[in-house]
Amino acid sequence: MISYPTGKIYIGKDSVGSFRYFGSPDISVVNEDFLKLPKQAQRKYCVCKEILWESETATEEELSKQELYFIRKYGSNNPDIGYNRFPPFKNEG
Repeated sequence: MISYPTGKIYIGKDSVGSFRYFGSPDISVVNEDFLKLPKQAQRKYCVCKEILWESETATEEELSKQELYFIRKYGSNNPDIGYNRFPPFKNEG
């Protein structure tokens, strides 16, 4: 889970174990949110990475299932909460 100073999150999967992986959200959406931050927060910020689950033996299919599980669990496909756009968010409220 990647947490941004915008208050939103992104859930991704890293099948190669790269410490440099920080997801692949739509950059234009992230930039739009950053422009709403105070100038100081745009100039100096931290992005936090938290590994929610890991496995030495999981298949790509299992990894994808875990990714979807966490997207749904944390609601990161809800545009008010996160940057995931799949699966599409269905507002049921």
